[in-house]
Amino acid sequence: MSTPPPTASPILVGVFYDYPQADSGALFEQAVRMGIEEVSAARGLDRPVELAAYHARGLPGGSEHDVRTTFAALADSGAIVALGPSISDNGLIVSAMVDDIGLPCVNYTGGEITRGEYMFHYQVGSLEEEPVVLARYLDRIGRRSAAVAHDHSAVGRGYAESFIHACDALGIELNAVVPVSPLADDLSGPLKRLRAGDPEGLVYLGLGVAARALAVALEADTWDVPVVANSALMFGYQRRDWRPGWEGWVYVDTVADDNRSRAKLRARDARTAAGPIGVAAYDIGRLVAEAVARAAHLTRDGLRDAFEKVKQLPASSGLDGTTMGFGRYDHGALKGRYLVLRRWEGGKTVQVEDQ
Repeated sequence: MSTPPPTASPILVGVFYDYPQADSGALFEQAVRMGIEEVSAARGLDRPVELAAYHARGLPGGSEHDVRTTFAALADSGAIVALGPSISDNGLIVSAMVDDIGLPCVNYTGGEITRGEYMFHYQVGSLEEEPVVLARYLDRIGRRSAAVAHDHSAVGRGYAESFIHACDALGIELNAVVPVSPLADDLSGPLKRLRAGDPEGLVYLGLGVAARALAVALEADTWDVPVVANSALMFGYQRRDWRPGWEGWVYVDTVADDNRSRAKLRARDARTAAGPIGVAAYDIGRLVAEAVARAAHLTRDGLRDAFEKVKQLPASSGLDGTTMGFGRYDHGALKGRYLVLRRWEGGKTVQVEDQ
């Protein structure tokens, strides 16, 4: 009687959530698994991949302490790679931790500043590039002045600094730059300051909660002004009740209607392909599996080195032709036109053609 071959130990992937998940992370993890399974089938991975979820209440509503203690538990679990966080403020905390620990991690924040020796970055937005895209859009539609409301946070300040430089380059006058609480629920006072200089456009830059308060204040003030915003308005995918307040607002997204990789994903699972997080999770799963397939040594250091060898994968985010890959000094995944202008109209997100 022959002895069955030994079963290989699974590769453990820690999934780190830095804010409460309405579905406990089920959609994200399903999409990650889809990406892993697709590559595993094509590349013949010799062992299974398991996901283990860790939930923290991070900034701005939670604390650094919760981020650190929860991520430390993930690192102690034996995971060979981690996924997350999703908010740049928390990405800064985790980036320092993974470099100290030597644990490769793929975050999906908007901040290049989160990258490090072991921290890789799948850009669901960009603190540095979104403001440039928005300033160029205002320039194209002939708006020569603007007022800016930005979150009083590392994220908000980063967005604002980039937007100010972009406006300087394009000759757009800034009538007001007003910091607001990231958790604001009443912006009627700041709105008066924003409106005082009679700007031709209004800009919101931040995590998104204050964008809801800004919409409420605008409706009460009956100020009819074009509004543009950063990728915070992707909250509209989850918060249908916020969409009417953002009617007509142009914002930065990461999903495009012409992306062929996304179209293939939609044919497999329309729900996963419907929004930026599902699309990103699927791509991140593919990146992880590609790194595993390339790894000469199944250790944390070996996997970090393998990530840096992943090149030119078609991305499901961005306009068609966007690719994914890393390099020795390049830990940003998406290459090409991965930022997409969209507008909330009639409760739906519609791609802006002039971009």
